[in-house]
Amino acid sequence: MPSSITYTAVLDVRSATAEHLAKLLREHRERLGTRIGTRALGVFKQAVLVLRWFVDGTRPAQLARDNGISTPTTYRYLHEGLTVLADHAPDLSTALERAAAAGHTHLNLDGTVIRTDRVAAAGPNGADLWWSGKHKHHGGNVQVISAPDGWPLWVSPVRPGREHDPTCARAHALVDALNRLATTLGIPTLTDLGYENVSDGFRHPVKKPKGGELAERDKAFNTVIRGIHAVAERANALLKVTFKALRRVSLDPAAITRITRAAPVLPQLEHSRTA
Repeated sequence: MPSSITYTAVLDVRSATAEHLAKLLREHRERLGTRIGTRALGVFKQAVLVLRWFVDGTRPAQLARDNGISTPTTYRYLHEGLTVLADHAPDLSTALERAAAAGHTHLNLDGTVIRTDRVAAAGPNGADLWWSGKHKHHGGNVQVISAPDGWPLWVSPVRPGREHDPTCARAHALVDALNRLATTLGIPTLTDLGYENVSDGFRHPVKKPKGGELAERDKAFNTVIRGIHAVAERANALLKVTFKALRRVSLDPAAITRITRAAPVLPQLEHSRTA
């Protein structure tokens, strides 16, 4: 009697996306000078392996077993695929140029914490560097710039989860870049109150004064800006809901940078949209 069950599964990704990733992997192998027939998997099977991990969160051990390769080889193929995808993600200046060319009236900026397994790393005053006090779990902070409809345009490198959004935005030079966009092209960036008074180019709700009430004009402004900016949450939801791998990263937290840079490339391939 067999000790395991074989079954058929469907990956919810267009075949064109897998084929495009396979093309990128083939070009990568050619640059490395990899000889034909020396790899355990062809580029298409490697592309499917990467997509299964990203979309379904399939464990590397399962991927290894399904492909008849070792777990270390699976990790190498996975990291190689992440690197190839991340290399095709736009840098900040390119993403902002595309946004301006697309005629967007504004952009959205929102931070999110990608959950990770516990990693001991001492921070200031002995605090755990990757512990997010706000979310009460370990993770890495990434900043996401999105279009008015919540389409993710750019994702920042990872910062320790203990850092607040304004600190991370400054570390990535987002404040200066987005402020220039607002000043030169009149394209402001909508944020939540977490970015209060960070930049003249940011637009956020008016904070209620201590012991006082907001004027009717400010209340109306808050209703409008919160309604418009609420769409920005779609960007983070699109990444975390579409890609189960982003819900909890078991790899080194530093690897979150490659993962989050690679993630927006897949929807762009899937929907043929970059801005």
